[in-house]
Amino acid sequence: MAITAQMVKELREKTGAGMMDCKKALQETNGDIGQAIDFLREKGMAKAAKKADRVAAEGLTHIEVDGNKAAIIEVNCETDFVTKNDQFKQLLTDLGKHLVAHQPASVEEALQQKLHGDGDTIDSVITNVVAKIGEKISLRRFEVIEKTDNDAFGAYLHMGGRIGVLSLLEGTTDEEVGKDISMHVAAVNPRYVSRDEVAEEEVNREREVLKTQALNEGKPEKIVEKMVEGRLGKFFEEIVLLEQSFVKDPDQKVKKYVADKGATVKTFVRYEVGEGMEKREDNFAEEVMSQIKK
Repeated sequence: MAITAQMVKELREKTGAGMMDCKKALQETNGDIGQAIDFLREKGMAKAAKKADRVAAEGLTHIEVDGNKAAIIEVNCETDFVTKNDQFKQLLTDLGKHLVAHQPASVEEALQQKLHGDGDTIDSVITNVVAKIGEKISLRRFEVIEKTDNDAFGAYLHMGGRIGVLSLLEGTTDEEVGKDISMHVAAVNPRYVSRDEVAEEEVNREREVLKTQALNEGKPEKIVEKMVEGRLGKFFEEIVLLEQSFVKDPDQKVKKYVADKGATVKTFVRYEVGEGMEKREDNFAEEVMSQIKK
């Protein structure tokens, strides 16, 4: 019987197993979905099925540097207990090495690539780890950055990887300078490198808000414009890296710190685990008691 992509998709949705594992199961059972599910369960590949709809908002970030390329990734799980698991840590390392070497265009593309060249796909590897650990695990996002021989990466993991920052500096090969910038980004969380990166629309919107605020405060219109420009400076300090006071020396701006090193900040990527995701609100004690009662 011909195995179609729709059949593989249906089995994957029912079991949570990897696509190649689903295809193999269907081939072994001549396309019978029910038998294929049993086949995967017998092989221990369907244990992740019940976990497919759980919220995985914990996890770790990881940075892998290989020569002139570096990758920053975020891998999620359900509880922070799993982040201490050696298998989870090894998965982070394996994924980091693969992504920096192969540079897939998306998470979806990455999941279909074979992790060790001729082995299982990343999707299947993650599913197997889920089956062993017992929690939903997912590769959420990644970014690969390249540099020249005259540049420096700044790699920094905060709180063991709860926050990860990868920065790229031009004009210096001193990775400690890059790390300093990444530490600052981790602490202050700027959104842009320089003022030039802030969209004109965003600046104009903020200018209008500040103008309305000043007028509502009863300020004379003739001085409102000057007030607005002054307050815009504060706005840029909140969101622009180079305009911020350097965390390791608040008496100077970040732009002066890097300029004194003969460097410029080209870009940075900051990942904070679970940002923008719904967190679990389970009562752990109640969960344990419910399991005991069963």
